[in-house]
Amino acid sequence: MFGDAFGNKSVWLSGDTGFKGAWLAQWLTQLGAKVHGFAQPPNTKPALFEQLSLDRQVRHTVGDIRDFSAVRESIKAARPDFVFHLAAQSLVRLSYAQPLETYQTNVLGTAHVLEALREVDWPCVAICITSDKCYENREWLHGYRETDPLGGHDPYSATKAAAEIAIASYRRSFFANGPVKVASARAGNVIGGGDWATDRIVPDCVRALKDGKPIPVRNKTAVRPWQHVLEPLSGYLWLAAMLAQPKLGKHDLSKVDLAFNFGPNASSGRTVAELVQEVLRHWTGSWKDLSDPNAVHEAGTLRLAIDKAHALLDWAPVWEFAPTVEKTVSWYRGTQEQKALDLTTRQIDEYVKDARAAGLRWAAQ
Repeated sequence: MFGDAFGNKSVWLSGDTGFKGAWLAQWLTQLGAKVHGFAQPPNTKPALFEQLSLDRQVRHTVGDIRDFSAVRESIKAARPDFVFHLAAQSLVRLSYAQPLETYQTNVLGTAHVLEALREVDWPCVAICITSDKCYENREWLHGYRETDPLGGHDPYSATKAAAEIAIASYRRSFFANGPVKVASARAGNVIGGGDWATDRIVPDCVRALKDGKPIPVRNKTAVRPWQHVLEPLSGYLWLAAMLAQPKLGKHDLSKVDLAFNFGPNASSGRTVAELVQEVLRHWTGSWKDLSDPNAVHEAGTLRLAIDKAHALLDWAPVWEFAPTVEKTVSWYRGTQEQKALDLTTRQIDEYVKDARAAGLRWAAQ
């Protein structure tokens, strides 16, 4: 897979104790990479990082992305062939309560990684992850393209837009002709097993259903581009592989702006209410409407256009909305009888098998 780009290669991964980071660390380990994680301790109980026993699989360093010296020393020690920067404050509502911390983590933290990479004098590919919320939201019915204006009403969205600007600036100013290649990636609303965060709809569903309570839904009409966590991760890995091995691709990526959306097909843009109803197809329960007209602002409609990734990377999503939700619910329900590691590795294998059946080039043997 991925042109065997990661076998026995050094990978520096920030945010490996988070939901997406833990999935990526596990997949990279299965691909034969030597993963060097850098993150603060898990902030949820349970935590996927601990459920997968990743402390035994990766070379993990406890550190704060806001500490430039720690970031610099960690990258220097890892001497990475690849960098995946995922560490972030990732909750919209928390950004209202902690705006300064959100800016420090998401903007300055990203700049710390980029600044540390200026000292790298060996070939290295860095993929910096931001968010679908980096776009100035106009409540459009169509998906946002990479050329649309950046912006953000809430602090979280604004920090992701600012991070994108910083990434583009560093890429043009310092990495245009050197050994380091820098790209950014913007994913949709990611769901999947092992997310235990507060103020996210799937973990809210799981906690309520396990307790035999109605699922609390605060924004039932909001439309989001729902996708399984493995979808954007396959995009990040394939983009990194193609930048490291240009012969893998059909197009010269050195001549394009290296910002990419990795979202689902348009049919997976559904309301929160539709997502909850789909969850309840696989887990008996109910939900209640907790809409609050005085709640802090969150975007009503958000969709991503993925034409660029499809055209230039030959990348496409694998699982539609229904199987995405089914895989997610089956992971949470399955961990009551099976180990999380077994379920996670099995779903990665299932995803790769389906991608291969769909003829996606990154999954070719």
